[in-house]
Amino acid sequence: MYGFIVLAAYTVLMILVTIALSKRSQTSESFHVADRKLGLVQSAMSIAATWIWAPALFTSAEKAYTNGIPGLFWFLVPNVLCLLVFVPFGKKIRSQMPGGITLSGYMAERYRSKAVHGAYLFELSALSVLSTGVQLLAGASILAAVTGWPFWLLTIILAAIAYSYSQYSGIKASVLTDTLQMILMLACCALLVPWALSMDRGVGHLAHGLAGFSGQYRSLFDGNGLQVLFSFGLPTAIGLIAAPFGDQCFWQRAFSIRQDKVGGAFRLGTLLFAIVPLSMGILGFIAAGAGFVATNAGQVNFELVGSLFPAWVMLPFLFMLLSGLLSTTDSNLCAAASLTSDFGGGVKAAKGSMVVLLALAVGIANIPGLTVTNLFLVYGALRATTMLPTVLMLAGKALSAHGVFAGILASLVIGMPIFVIGTVTDSAALKTVGSLCALLLSGVVCLATAPRKAVAE
Repeated sequence: MYGFIVLAAYTVLMILVTIALSKRSQTSESFHVADRKLGLVQSAMSIAATWIWAPALFTSAEKAYTNGIPGLFWFLVPNVLCLLVFVPFGKKIRSQMPGGITLSGYMAERYRSKAVHGAYLFELSALSVLSTGVQLLAGASILAAVTGWPFWLLTIILAAIAYSYSQYSGIKASVLTDTLQMILMLACCALLVPWALSMDRGVGHLAHGLAGFSGQYRSLFDGNGLQVLFSFGLPTAIGLIAAPFGDQCFWQRAFSIRQDKVGGAFRLGTLLFAIVPLSMGILGFIAAGAGFVATNAGQVNFELVGSLFPAWVMLPFLFMLLSGLLSTTDSNLCAAASLTSDFGGGVKAAKGSMVVLLALAVGIANIPGLTVTNLFLVYGALRATTMLPTVLMLAGKALSAHGVFAGILASLVIGMPIFVIGTVTDSAALKTVGSLCALLLSGVVCLATAPRKAVAE
């Protein structure tokens, strides 16, 4: 019953907010970049909500529960830093291309190369599909446990909910619903964490749980802490620091926010975002310290809430989960739709791309054996493949078109397979080597093939 109530109420609420506060977009400029008029607070709320995806909700709690302080540290700190690192580059691309919509469009204009354009389109599109797949995977897993409905059906329902309001006014709908979703998530965190700490031995359980469920993770740099660093922390940090640079969701917002508000919106969004994974991590610590045995460590916060609090608390918790997962999903839909502008596609083509994205994501979510954490790590490495060419270009370094393409290709065909094999075999060494290759090869090749003369600003 809880699941049905939440799904129905959530869908109606998001559609009503979208229709009441925005007009149906008729032009690409409105649909993709909201006529470049988004303000500070709503943009910050949207940035924060977009960045609160399945790992922010579940992996933060899981790593705190299983790996104590090292686990949460290597997840939370790069998650926060990446948005701050992105700020000067978001401002730079906006000043260099005031009428832009996509990162791929910017690179195509700078290099006049179909190969470079295609490489960026592939990375940005693949990321949108994989990211949406992991949101549907996480959401449907939880809702299947609550409702008893088939997992595959719930992936389709979640996809349909996100499409129902996103297709109405594009990025405007995404930002409006993101704002409401962020309010719901912050309210739920403000309810759950103080309540859990106020319970009998709540603070004591937190203190005891800082070392993880096994009690072995007491330091970032002892043997166990270093094991977390190399098996999880380093690949995660690389993927997260690279994340905004390889994600059209954030470039799209940089083009949509009022130009004088871009930096402030990302900085405020970073602060708002950090509250949620930190709160989920605290619940993970409490679960570990209390000796709570999770059936699925990847959903320990969900299981803890069901065990620790009165039954009605599951309602706001499910609202928070849906808000986090679908805020990223609708942002991915708008990001994928914006890529059609590279070819002069109109609103109809943009909406069609949303449907294609969701169909592919539903298929990925239903692949047997996939986990949220593993899929998150894989597409984190994918994002890293274009980071250095993008940063070097925006920093004013002259790069050749064939060098950029060759560098990204090297990262994709060498770094990515090594990382995927390492993830499948759970090899810390291969994951570390693969993530470093995915990040560095593109930059090394770009610099090795770069002409000597600097780009004119």
